[in-house]
Parts: sequence; structure tokens; C-alpha cells
Amino acid sequence: MEHKVQTAKQQESVYWHLASHGVPHSLHCLCLKLAEEYAVNAMARSRLPPPEFASRLSDPTLHHLVLLTDNVLAASVVVASTLENSFNPEKLVFHIVTDKKTYASMHAWFATNSVESAVVEVKGLHQYDWSEEMNAGVKEMLETNHLIWKHYYDKEKNIDYSNLNALRPSSLSLMNQLRIYMPELFPDLKKIVFLDDDVVVQHDISSLWDVDLNGKVSGSVFKSWCEDNCCPGSKYMNYLNFSHPLISSNFDGERCGWLYGMNVLDLDAWRRTNITETYRKWLKLNLKSGTALWNPGVLPPSLIAFDGQVHPIDPTMLVTDLGYRYNSEEISKESLEAASVIHFSGPAKPWLEIGFAEYRSLWGRYVNFSNKFIRRCRIIG
Repeated sequence: MEHKVQTAKQQESVYWHLASHGVPHSLHCLCLKLAEEYAVNAMARSRLPPPEFASRLSDPTLHHLVLLTDNVLAASVVVASTLENSFNPEKLVFHIVTDKKTYASMHAWFATNSVESAVVEVKGLHQYDWSEEMNAGVKEMLETNHLIWKHYYDKEKNIDYSNLNALRPSSLSLMNQLRIYMPELFPDLKKIVFLDDDVVVQHDISSLWDVDLNGKVSGSVFKSWCEDNCCPGSKYMNYLNFSHPLISSNFDGERCGWLYGMNVLDLDAWRRTNITETYRKWLKLNLKSGTALWNPGVLPPSLIAFDGQVHPIDPTMLVTDLGYRYNSEEISKESLEAASVIHFSGPAKPWLEIGFAEYRSLWGRYVNFSNKFIRRCRIIG
């Protein structure tokens, strides 16, 4: 019976994994319909932003927000929720970077669902004119990540079900990896707020641009609202392998880790550091050590690369883990309502059928259900 229970748990994990990383028919439909609209409708191809607002894209007095995503629906919710809850939406400038296959759909959405007060830029990776050195660095980083991924998945062997996180498509996603090249993506910007595409902005976040980072590169939320000053499972020792001498000799396992989802980034300060090169260096070391340095994911190598360069910001501004079955049960209603940003980190994204009904409504209220493509593709909130 114990063996049957263990087998059932393993199967559940595999099914959960497959369900969380498939592309729902409704989202695929939305992308196809918008790509068709881009091809046949001149308005869907209109410039973003309009020429008269182009100067705002690098205006340091405005509030610049960045999204790296290939999910049109998720991007629309981030933009809509931020605008609706902003005290000064006219100061907001959204920079949305997507890949080549999603560019037409993403552009068509924001061109035909124009934002009156703020500025939205949609840019495809194919539109960047990077140097040969930059292209070589990105290619090398992706190849390293692919080799790490292959370590956990080999068609000739059994899949390592204990590390399903490593098999997520996001571990190979170029959009996910490019966050470490933020200064190169936005050479004309000095300070930005970076948002993941699985967040909802519930309150005004303009105060983030006034945060004094004290010379640090990033302003991030630490999981430090628990009684012991660092919530369980959030210390460096929970992300990095301190039994390996390379880790134990360089880092403190008791340090509290910070969170992705909502980050203030001083790009000028970043340019004066070697954060990006450090990130790439440790990816190679992890591969050389047989992926023994950390648990799978983007955050562990980022903890290493940004070590000593992160300034804590008010932890009540961000509530995370809304996509995990067990962690989400511990989130109080009060902290959820008070949070400026809620993050659906974890596999149960709100646009999936496995998304939790009690939280999906917080996301669904910002979906534009009056849009003809949303209706035709039967997207649920």
C-alpha cells in the first residue's frame, strides 16, 4: 500500500507538471487570431507608441516598467491592472519585449486596445541590433542551460521526477533568461521596475521609483515577514547546495533570499558591476560540477550574481506563491488585500484550468472580456 501511495504521488506530480506547462487551446487561439489581425488590419500594425510619444521611451522623469513575455493575455492583465490602480497613469511607460513568433500577436493586441493615458512599447527580439559579443554571450548562456536541462531529461534514460522544476519549458525560455541582460536591452534607461508576467498590480506602485537603493543595483522583497525574520524555505541554504565546497566557501547559508516578481533595477549601477558576467560564469561552473551547485531554476544563480547588490524593500508590497498548492493556503486574506502586487509564482497560473478558483478572480477581473478575440477564443477568468 505504501508503494502504491508513493507511485500515485509521483504520477500526480507528473500530471501536474504536464498540465501546468501545456499551452491552453484558448491562449493558442488568441495568438492565432491576433496574428491574423496583424496581417489584414493596418490599425493592428500601427506604430507603438505613436511617433508623437516616442520621446517618452527614454524620458528619465517618467516611470518605466518592463515585461519580458511571450504570453499576450498575461501581458494585457499586467498593463491593465497597473493602469487601473495608478494615481498617475500618464507617467507610466510600458516596455514589452517578446520573441519573434509572438511579436505580431502582441503588437496587434496593444495596437487595437490602445491605452489612452500611458505609453506602451512592444518590441521583438528580432528587432534588436546587438553586437557580436552580446549575441555570442546570449547563445552561450542558452546552450549552457540546454545542457543543464539535458542532465535532468534524457530520452534514453528515465526522467528524474524528483526535479520536475528543471524540466519546465521556462528553464529553456529565452525570455526567462534575458532578464540578466537588462542593461543591454534598455541602454537608454536608468531606472526601471521589472514585473513578471504572472503578477497583478492591486494598488499604486509609483513609490517604487522613489526608493533609495543606497548604491545597490536591485530593490527586491525578501521573504522576511515570518517570526524568525526569514520565512521557512527562503534561505540561501534552501536554494544552493552548501555541501559543495564552491558554495560553502563563498556564501552564507543563513542569508535570506529575495524574490522575483517585482524588482526595482538601477541600470546605471548595474552597468558598473560584473553581475551579468558572474551569472554566466556560475552557470558554467554548475554544468561543470554536474548541476550540483543549486536547485533548478532562475533564482539560485541570480542570488549568486546579485549577492551584495540587493536592497530590501517593504515586504508587504508583494505576496507570492499563489500558484503553489500548499504555500497558498497559508496566505491570509488581509495580507493578500494589502499587497500592492500579487505574484502567481508556481505551476498553477491563473490562465490555466488548474489555477485556484479563489485567486483566479483577482486576475480575471483585469481580463478584457468585451474584446471580440477573447470571446471567440472562450477565455475564462
